[in-house]
Amino acid sequence: MKTYLECIPCFFRQALFAARSATEDEALVKRVLDRVAAQVPHIPMDQPPPEVARGVYAAVRDVTGVSDPFAAHKEESIRNALALSGELRSVVARAEDPLWAAVRIAIAGNVIDLGADPDFDLEAEMGSVRRDRLAIDHYASFQQSVEAARTVLYLGDNAGETVFDRLLIEVLGRDTVYAVRDIPIINDATAEDAERSGIGEAARIISSGCDAPGTLLNRCSRAFLEVFERADVIVSKGQGNFESLSGVEAPVFFLLKTKCPVIARHLGTKNGDTVLKDARLG
Repeated sequence: MKTYLECIPCFFRQALFAARSATEDEALVKRVLDRVAAQVPHIPMDQPPPEVARGVYAAVRDVTGVSDPFAAHKEESIRNALALSGELRSVVARAEDPLWAAVRIAIAGNVIDLGADPDFDLEAEMGSVRRDRLAIDHYASFQQSVEAARTVLYLGDNAGETVFDRLLIEVLGRDTVYAVRDIPIINDATAEDAERSGIGEAARIISSGCDAPGTLLNRCSRAFLEVFERADVIVSKGQGNFESLSGVEAPVFFLLKTKCPVIARHLGTKNGDTVLKDARLG
């Protein structure tokens, strides 16, 4: 997926929010915005938004000296998700189709996105996603692929939703590798975040080697790419991973909530819709 002009104001909004999360010094915040502004003429519009976002968040780190401005937000979101996990595990256990229930819960967890919406309501989202229909529903293909699979690569997204990813991984019942970001960026999960949420008890955690808020294959490690190429099923969570991997030929299933008009238009859905998309079905 390419970068659109509508993405540019969003980069500034993210830079402002991240900078103010890192420091109360307005002069430093202004320097961050100046750095991002200087990048605008050089934005590679043919590249996916996570490629551009690398520079945005590098500016925040370099100017403020804070490597993880959303550390406290991530810890809180993991705590809140863990507080719901017992009830949701019971929902999955009682469901007529536990895999379907776990998929819906995993998608609902994708609302935890400080880059797109810092004012999310996790409990409300859990209720609405479990009730509402998916705008793109390739569940039948997903179910068949999982049943035939031996190995699964699960691409994590935001730190808090890792708790709900674990529920889905447990239901999948396959040899699963869980991939996280190489360094802190937005509120995306790192290996430390995934361990804190208990993913390590259900899957092997690895870094993708990528420092972007997505999975840019040209920036991933060789070790990750070997897992990617061997996986029978790839579960891709969130917008950043969709932006990075849209168009890649692989057994990828995108699980996400659309949080911006650009993504919704690209998918042919409405903003705010939920999606389970088989990349091979067009």
